[in-house]
Amino acid sequence: MDSKLFKIAIFSSLVAILVVSALVLFTNVDQDTRRPPAVTEAPQEEPGLPEQPDEKGVINGQIGNDLSAFLRDSTFFDQELSSLLEEAKENGTRLSLVATSVERDLRIQIVDGQGIPVTGESFFVKLEGLGEYKDLDKDGIVYIGGLPAGEYYVELMPLEGYRVPANRTRIRVKERVEYVAIDDITLLLKTEEDIDAEAEDTAVADALTDADKTEIQEIQKTTANSKVGIDVSKWNGEIDWDKVKNAGIEFAIVRAGYRGSLTGSLVEDPCFAANMRGAASSGIPVGVYFFTQAVNEVEAVEEASAVLRLVKEYRLDYPVFIDTEGAGGNGRADGLDVETRTLVCEAFCRTIENAGYEAGVYGSRNWYNNRLETAKLDDYCIWLAEYRSAPIYQGYYQMWQYTSKGSIDGISGNVDMNISYLGR
Repeated sequence: MDSKLFKIAIFSSLVAILVVSALVLFTNVDQDTRRPPAVTEAPQEEPGLPEQPDEKGVINGQIGNDLSAFLRDSTFFDQELSSLLEEAKENGTRLSLVATSVERDLRIQIVDGQGIPVTGESFFVKLEGLGEYKDLDKDGIVYIGGLPAGEYYVELMPLEGYRVPANRTRIRVKERVEYVAIDDITLLLKTEEDIDAEAEDTAVADALTDADKTEIQEIQKTTANSKVGIDVSKWNGEIDWDKVKNAGIEFAIVRAGYRGSLTGSLVEDPCFAANMRGAASSGIPVGVYFFTQAVNEVEAVEEASAVLRLVKEYRLDYPVFIDTEGAGGNGRADGLDVETRTLVCEAFCRTIENAGYEAGVYGSRNWYNNRLETAKLDDYCIWLAEYRSAPIYQGYYQMWQYTSKGSIDGISGNVDMNISYLGR
């Protein structure tokens, strides 16, 4: 149990003790008021019990009925525990700022003493020379775009119940995106418990509209120049990776996460960790992909940074792909022009490569032909989705997703099947 959970558990236990004590005291008082008058009898002396209170206030073995007395006893609680409780209280009210700039912008995050974003409050920050900015949606983040590059001072305005930094924070706004992973990206990462997953996770496979009757659905045979694999996400449910391995699968591309189609939240795939561990334990080499809904290079760097954080503890033998597809026509990135969408893919891939990983782009034949400038993506691994017996795409590609209707022992329902020509 980490320190935060330990403190919460201790605090909850104290509250429970107080509640139980209050109930017992109330019950005793209530019974005393309803009890009939006692018949006065001559006291019977019992040997061995003192008739007068001793120095501790004990009469005939009975201790006083003040059940909350322990709260006034400075020696009752462990001193270390008391210190932890005080520290937890202080950490919850002591605030600090975390500022990030990608390109002529600032993302200012308000965090507590544990580095956790503080939500539910209308924070104000003051940017020297430019005025005050408010956290309108109370998510603990103030975003300011369109800033001239240079040095700034930012100040968190006082808020009742919190301790704000006494000094201003100096920050630097970058002129151009540098394609470097954002260190504090974990503050933006969410789980599906934090969002409306049904509304946010809405990728639509464009390759389905281009499929024909020659689509191959069976597992293909390995050759000297190719290997057969799968790509998986939460939609494939719980996977028996040993059975998948025994079925002949030689690699897997696992979805790390996605950006929400509506809000733009960065979300970890709920099955990501389980799939990565399962594939590794069965000896299946893996790569990963991330479904993008970035609308500019800045957001592409955020997405790449999120992936880099998620894969930090795993070994990758295949590339990190940006999955560029539509989201049913209503996705926040569905209307991007060709130039912007290509810049998004480039920014993602350059950030991944600058971190020492191999990068790639996933898309359908129609997407490559009509939605991307493929000549600018030649330096990256191209993962083509085209559901035919043989692709008619005229460009160069290193991986081919040949069906979304495959069937493999160990996975319930359909699964995407792929052939890799990467020679590994």
